[in-house]
Amino acid sequence: MTEIWSPEDRTEYLEQQPAEPYRLGTEQVLTVLRVDKGAGLSRREARSRLERCGKNELRAEEPVPAWRKFLAQFTDVLVVLLLAAAFVSAGLWLYERDAALPYEAIAIFAIVLLNAVMGYCQQARAEQAIAALRQMSAAQARVVRDGAHQTVPAAELVPGDIILLEEGDTVPADARLIQSTALQTAEAALTGESLPVRKDTATVTGEVELGDRHNMIYSGTAVTYGRGLAAVTATGMRTEMGRIAGMLRAAQDETTPLQAELTRVGKLLGLVVVAIAVVMIATILFVEDIQGVSALFDVLILGVALAVAAVPEGLPAIVTAALSLGVQRMAQKKAIVRHLAAVETLGSAEVIATDKTGTLTKNEMTVRAVATASGHVTVSGIGYAPVGQLTRDDGGDLDELLRSEVECALFAAEQANNAALQEQDGRWIVQGDPTEGALIVAARKAGLEAAALGNRFVRIAEIPFSSERKLMSTVHSDAEHQEHVFIATKGAPDVLLARCSHEFVGRHPRALTEERRNEILATNEELAGKALRTLAVASRSLPKDNFGSSAPDDAVEQDLVFLGLIGMIDPPREEAREAVARARAAGIRPIMITGDHPRTASAIAVELGIMADTRAVTGAQLEGMSDEALDHAVRDVSVYARVNPEHKLRIVQALQRNGLTVAMTGDGVNDAPALKAADIGVAMGMTGTDVSKEAADMVLADDNFATIVAAVEEGRGIFSNIRKFLRYLLSSNIGEVMTMFFGVVLIEALGLSGASGDKVVLPLLATQILWINFVTDGAPALALGVDPVDPAVMRRPPRPREEGVLTPRTWAGIIFVGVVTAVGTLFVLDASLPGGLVEGSGTLRYAQTMAFTTLVLFQLFNVFNARSDEGSAFEGLDRNAWLWGAIALALLLQIAVIYIPFLQKAFSTVSLSVCDWLFCTAVASSVLLLRELSKVVTRAMDRRH
Repeated sequence: MTEIWSPEDRTEYLEQQPAEPYRLGTEQVLTVLRVDKGAGLSRREARSRLERCGKNELRAEEPVPAWRKFLAQFTDVLVVLLLAAAFVSAGLWLYERDAALPYEAIAIFAIVLLNAVMGYCQQARAEQAIAALRQMSAAQARVVRDGAHQTVPAAELVPGDIILLEEGDTVPADARLIQSTALQTAEAALTGESLPVRKDTATVTGEVELGDRHNMIYSGTAVTYGRGLAAVTATGMRTEMGRIAGMLRAAQDETTPLQAELTRVGKLLGLVVVAIAVVMIATILFVEDIQGVSALFDVLILGVALAVAAVPEGLPAIVTAALSLGVQRMAQKKAIVRHLAAVETLGSAEVIATDKTGTLTKNEMTVRAVATASGHVTVSGIGYAPVGQLTRDDGGDLDELLRSEVECALFAAEQANNAALQEQDGRWIVQGDPTEGALIVAARKAGLEAAALGNRFVRIAEIPFSSERKLMSTVHSDAEHQEHVFIATKGAPDVLLARCSHEFVGRHPRALTEERRNEILATNEELAGKALRTLAVASRSLPKDNFGSSAPDDAVEQDLVFLGLIGMIDPPREEAREAVARARAAGIRPIMITGDHPRTASAIAVELGIMADTRAVTGAQLEGMSDEALDHAVRDVSVYARVNPEHKLRIVQALQRNGLTVAMTGDGVNDAPALKAADIGVAMGMTGTDVSKEAADMVLADDNFATIVAAVEEGRGIFSNIRKFLRYLLSSNIGEVMTMFFGVVLIEALGLSGASGDKVVLPLLATQILWINFVTDGAPALALGVDPVDPAVMRRPPRPREEGVLTPRTWAGIIFVGVVTAVGTLFVLDASLPGGLVEGSGTLRYAQTMAFTTLVLFQLFNVFNARSDEGSAFEGLDRNAWLWGAIALALLLQIAVIYIPFLQKAFSTVSLSVCDWLFCTAVASSVLLLRELSKVVTRAMDRRH
């Protein structure tokens, strides 16, 4: 049926297209799609449908113009404040002309521009994720059109096209199978299923989850075995991958706690700046007798200059630098961060919602157990590396009888096998079916060598696996017994056992009794109860004359000799158990979200310590839950199995509604929406899809769950360091503000009013304030940002979501330091001037130089205070060489501005004597000693409570 549709027909198809083609028979699907299986669509009809349905590709949103992305970087409150500070600094330079160039304004503009460029580079993540999805699509597709096989661009496929698929092909569109020969597809990227899924044409009754629709194949998945014929049912954005792309586009980027807090601090500083400018101007006008427009302008400029000093100009740059340096350390630990501002979120994560396949497990099937007539054997080692031991269940060595049986079973399993084990770049990989690869690895662990076996046994025929027979057999000639052929068979235990008449005991067959058959079936149930996937193996020897030269049929799969049961699983990573334990010790709750079978998921979760019982919630159960019920369930449930992409997203959002900071790990296409919606998304670098990597904030280069925990530790360390330099910057700047404010308020008491004939006199000049910010807000603050991670951070619970970067205790310490700094600096100023509370004899310029130097030294001593709110400043001083280097650099710069003639002129300073330096140092050190005393009191109060 290749006739052209009328417009009414096409409209009817699009509106009534079967939403669940898996529930229709093959003939029904072909009827609905108006296509003949043998002839396919005509070229003319295909063009007509393409015009109506559109291309088979994922749509991308219109990109935001580059200039708009760039300008958007300047809308942050703190950035606006910095721009205002730059303009004020430039205005001061224009007014005073005290330097060749407005250096301060240039520096501030440079900081803003640097942050804008870095922010701009982070913008196109959503577009990149959609592009990665498009790249996964098959470039070409083989179809039946006009009764002939043709190759067409995959983008030109339309509903109703008949496509041909073979091993190695990428499925180009969603389609309903109408013919299948041992077809298997790898759907881990879409459903999370760790094993290739066997496909057939049988109609599925009832509504089932994506992973159980065995008669459907999906765009972007890969054919791993067999071949098939399918009718396209959905293309482009109507495919399952298209729906994920739509969800990915709809998911909104979440503001990280650090971003939110810095925005809040920025707004607070903005209000403080305005208040300081207003209060300062009002105070000067009230205290001093201001006359004339020029003097009034001086007051306005000085008030605004002080407000500029209150803004920590280096904050965004230092935050970025600290994050960047932390990111470099994380990269060395195989954690690659794509989104700087999200680094600290990982450190504050309370839940890690992790996929199972390829994340907690290696995504490499591994034989765990072999059961034969004489006992059970445990196989050690994980993954495809042929390294491991075979021991009895009780840990003892294998006796000769048991070893002989196990070798026979694994030998037959390796012969009935089409996979290949290879080592590439130091890593063992399997070409072919992962289950068959696992059998080869187990044979190598048992000492069976491929070369020796291949020289003796040569395959001469094969009876392939089919979903109807559930068996696979191979026929081999035997160089040592040339008159016989050897038949190896593997398959479903119940099916294979029914075809066996004997069982190997040692190397001799023994007739199978009914009692022994029941024992074997019970053993199979026992292995399955441990979430092991079981296969049975058997063999048979036939006279070569009886075999003949024609292709064998399944008659040779009768009167087999049962060799044993083999249990396998995609096992947990060796490091995963310890990583889970460390996460729990750090107050982080691991949750498994997977598309795998509930029994398998529960077994892995129990083994890793993610949960104590075997309770798992399935995707079907989630479908019946309201948001309220799910919000309640996520508080206790730790394993979710057989879930769809929508379920993962719902679970993450439910956890967030419970006030939890969620880190989501994953590797498949199906994980991308949840990765994007989570507070921080973590993708797998080795096995992860491009989509998951583009949607994530962080990528694990080694796909190791233990790396996530190491990244958590590093994230906590980075956040701790951010707190350190925030404490330092804010306490130092508050000290400057208090010094200036109270210096004006107490101008008479300090002797400033008679120190000069100027109408307006301040403790420090505007250029000196800006110099202090330049010297002390740069290198020392950055050095705090690279303080080594305290090992104790992983023994503390995560930072509560509602807790700010700066806690009330932190603010108390900041204000305390600011008060001590202001009092000490004004004391030195007073002691350097005639009159005032403390009699001195110096000039105004000398007194300002003394106060200037004392304030710098106060801030350098304060660097040590800022390392902790509770811990002593003297702990771990030798761990950060950068800190000592930064302090030495700041001192050298201050010495330069005091003694180099042209700098003396630029900053209105005079040379100081050794005694002057000792006096300034003694006074400035008081901030360290007094803060240490306050910490002792704080620790004592904490112990009481």
